Amino acid sequence: MKDNGNSIPRTLILIEDDAAFARTLGRSFERRDYTVLSTNSLEGAQNILEHHSPGYAVVDLKLDGEASGLACVQALHERDPDMLIVVLTGYASIATAVEAVKLGACYYLAKPSNTDDIEAAFNSAEGNVEVKIRGRATSIKTLEWERIHETLADTGFNISETARRLGMHRRTLARKLAKQQVN
Repeated sequence: MKDNGNSIPRTLILIEDDAAFARTLGRSFERRDYTVLSTNSLEGAQNILEHHSPGYAVVDLKLDGEASGLACVQALHERDPDMLIVVLTGYASIATAVEAVKLGACYYLAKPSNTDDIEAAFNSAEGNVEVKIRGRATSIKTLEWERIHETLADTGFNISETARRLGMHRRTLARKLAKQQVN
């Protein structure tokens, strides 16, 4: 990790709009000797960055309100290009993973993820050329799921506009999103 085992306190900014999850994750990191600064919005993150310089960040992709987690990733990376940023999401797709990495995230994890998963992501920020390449064909369901999430990201997670662009009824889209397919 960035601190190389030094006794220097590790500071982490946690941007998550689910208060219960943020509290649980924050406590878990505090037990691992991180100083945790929590917020639920881009504006809150910008306020924290005025007074602190965290080396680590955990950002939820889909936040309540106007800004997505991608905007937070961009702001954090612009502030400190060396910050290790992990994006967490219950709405994983290739499109949002690519955008998160392009904007400065070092890793992208699907929920549910825990502190062990996130620390492992911080530790593997450099990448691994030995990772196994799987030769699995993409299913139609997976392609549909990725197209839905790509369109969701393009519309700023506006379900009505996404349904219109995909040519499906809003309730049909809501049902598909509620299933949260894992393929």
